Amino acid sequence: MPLWLFIFLAALSVISALGVVLQRNPVHSLLALVVTLLAIAVLFIGLGAVTVGFLQAIVYVGAIMVLFLFVIWLLNIQAMPVEAGHLALKFFGALGAAALVAELFVFFARVPLAPPAANLAPDYGSIAQLSVALFSDYLIAFEVTSVLLLAAVVGAVALARRVPEAREPGIARAEARAAKSEGW
Repeated sequence: MPLWLFIFLAALSVISALGVVLQRNPVHSLLALVVTLLAIAVLFIGLGAVTVGFLQAIVYVGAIMVLFLFVIWLLNIQAMPVEAGHLALKFFGALGAAALVAELFVFFARVPLAPPAANLAPDYGSIAQLSVALFSDYLIAFEVTSVLLLAAVVGAVALARRVPEAREPGIARAEARAAKSEGW
């Protein structure tokens, strides 16, 4: 992979990751996350991890992000309103972000260069080897992940189907009593 392409994809992934955090609309934030994950998938493919890159694109972008999009649509999440003020919080947040960036630069300055790649088996990283490892050594983790995703979908549907009166039972009961007393 040429260096200029690596730098472009790395910068694209960082900028779109910032878009995930800074967007106020949840759908726009999700689309920025899709761009981030696709840029990372292309980085994996360009660095020789073709299987991981395609799995990243298919599983995360193709499945998980569509699931997130449906959850956002089911819950009807709106953009968050902007609150004025809190100058001290903004100052300390900016100070903390600057400290994290400085720490990142110090970390990269002290990291030694990577050793040359070792000679690997010809089938290393292949789909066959990955599937054997996934369904033998990591079968329990694979199944637990699928159950957690199923529970997330069921929870999102349950939250989306909740009627507004159920959220405030005292008000709903008072309105029902008032309607009965008026003869409705």
